[in-house]
Amino acid sequence: MSNVPEMFGSMVFNDKKMQERLPVTTYKALKKTIKNGEPLDISVANAVANAMKEWAVEMGCTHYTHWFQPMTGITAEKHDSFIYPVDDGQIIMEFSGKELIKGEPDASSFPSGGIRATFEARGYTTWDPTSPAFIRDRTLYIPTAFCSYTGDILDKKTPLLRSMERLSSVASELLHLLGKKDVTRVTTTVGPEQEYFLIDKKMYDKRPDLIFTGRTLFGAPAPKGQELEDHYFGSIKTRVAAFMNELDEELWKLGVMAKTKHNEVAPSQHELAPVFATSNIATDHNELTMEVMKKTAEKHGLVCILHEKPFAGVNGSGKHNNWSISTNTGENLLDPGKNPESNLQFQLFLAAIVKAVHEYQDLLRLTVASAGNDHRLGANEAPPAIISMYLGDDLGALVDSIINGTDYRSHGKAEMLTGVDVLPDFKKDTSDRNRTSPFAFTGNKFEFRALGSSLNIACPNYMLNTMVADELEQFYEELKNANDLEAAEKAIIKRTLTEHQNIIFNGDNYSEEWVREAERRGLCNYRSLPEAMQHYVDKKNIDLFVRNGILTEAEIRARYEIELETYSKQLRIEALTMIDMAEKNITPAVITFVSKLSDAAVAKKQLSESYSVYAETTLIGELSEKLEAFVKKTAQLKEAVDGAAEYKNDALALSSYYRNTVFALMDELRKIGDAMETKTSAAYWPYPSYGEILFGV
Repeated sequence: MSNVPEMFGSMVFNDKKMQERLPVTTYKALKKTIKNGEPLDISVANAVANAMKEWAVEMGCTHYTHWFQPMTGITAEKHDSFIYPVDDGQIIMEFSGKELIKGEPDASSFPSGGIRATFEARGYTTWDPTSPAFIRDRTLYIPTAFCSYTGDILDKKTPLLRSMERLSSVASELLHLLGKKDVTRVTTTVGPEQEYFLIDKKMYDKRPDLIFTGRTLFGAPAPKGQELEDHYFGSIKTRVAAFMNELDEELWKLGVMAKTKHNEVAPSQHELAPVFATSNIATDHNELTMEVMKKTAEKHGLVCILHEKPFAGVNGSGKHNNWSISTNTGENLLDPGKNPESNLQFQLFLAAIVKAVHEYQDLLRLTVASAGNDHRLGANEAPPAIISMYLGDDLGALVDSIINGTDYRSHGKAEMLTGVDVLPDFKKDTSDRNRTSPFAFTGNKFEFRALGSSLNIACPNYMLNTMVADELEQFYEELKNANDLEAAEKAIIKRTLTEHQNIIFNGDNYSEEWVREAERRGLCNYRSLPEAMQHYVDKKNIDLFVRNGILTEAEIRARYEIELETYSKQLRIEALTMIDMAEKNITPAVITFVSKLSDAAVAKKQLSESYSVYAETTLIGELSEKLEAFVKKTAQLKEAVDGAAEYKNDALALSSYYRNTVFALMDELRKIGDAMETKTSAAYWPYPSYGEILFGV
């Protein structure tokens, strides 16, 4: 392995390279833009563009691209070369500030949710100077935002940047009121843990369901799954370790602080976790991580699967979003300190978050809703669809003492005694981790655990930033004219925690008792995307984003339409893939096997009437009965897919139809197909089994 400190960021136009290559005045102006959000002058952009180009060309680049995040759920890029014609048919390598700042991709084929007509093709990308440019495949990648010709936001980066600025402005204002005059900027930081599956490419290539949908639509359980819990944190296989080592190096070159890697619970499932970064950088890095994972896997004859539930019966993959708030002076605003009972600033920010999560629990739920994640939420492998907060023993006791006006007693950090002389004793944490909670406090941050593995983390983070900023603004307005600031703070904290304590739950989120208790508390339980997404356009949610300057009502409604349309399209593709697999491969395979069994039975009887054909006839009967049901159910599914046309003009009704009718039939068809797989000879079954896929690396 190369020298890691030298390798790290070697493919990034980072601060060190900017200092080396930019004039001092240009560097300072750019840093002001990055740190304080100040506008960037075109002369500065020209100098930066030239320095970027010179560095990129030295590194072997021939092209540049504006790298952006449209509403497709993946990133997009259009590559342009640096060449510029001069006299005598010669060329020079040129790149201007104008080209750095603005790109013009064709926007007609990106989702717009009806915000503009398809023939209105012009769209713009604009440079995000807060996220450094980097090099991949001899191309200079420039992180950008994306909007339509009319200025409507068509990407996931812009709302995140706006929410970060909004939260910074409001939180700084509040901190100034509390005496922290030296705070000029408040930033949200994120550390997204990324789960994924690795399977052999040869197996993948034989599974059209994985190729077209990212998940297996048929597949009987293997004799062994995850029940022995021997894969979790287990020894990493040689082939997987080679992939992980190369992945680390590629990410380090790109400035991604890949930190932790290990086997996850399900066979062939793994996890990568980075060090925290600002929400914007963390989002770009997570998108980059997912792309690099896929490309690196190819080099090792593997396929990286990021679908939330690629295999039935074993754990799916999530993405834990560790979220915190810090000041430019280095203070973590979610750190309770040694004496949280007297830390009014911490209590105030905690109260704002509790209030935000309670009032906008529907937003947090819908921002993690997807066709893939619907399979996970509510299963005993992920948080339930009910949003609640876990504060732990110590913080829970503090909140109770504030609400009830009683003395607070910290549990403190107890000594953990090992009982073995050679093993050192140590202090244990004040609270255990609650792995069943969707939104858990973990020391100095909140871990939002309901995200699906393929999700762009910009969405939950801009919603989280916005709702917290809105609550902090309300607190500021109440406190700014207070005669006794400390008394006013205490009053707000007590009132807020009392009114919103129903969102706090420190118990087992998987229990049936919690479902009933949550209903009693008035908490939402939206089990699917259509149920959740309809609340995106509730008046209170539209008002939240509009008054905070994050999105216009038209942009919100466009996103609502896009998410519902995407969901319906994904389920349609899944249904059509199932039908194709059923008709072209599974049904013919079972017929062939039954025919062979029949031939075997006839041959036996020809040899001797005394030979028993009980085994053959029993199996023929079982498979024939199942096959008849399978063919009928396939026909019903085809009819149901055709029936969706009736709802084509109503995105919510269409998505609900796919969820309640089409998906239900898919589930029934799968059960029959999987039952036939267990009875059919492996020599005749057309697809690799779960055992071959999950234990084949």
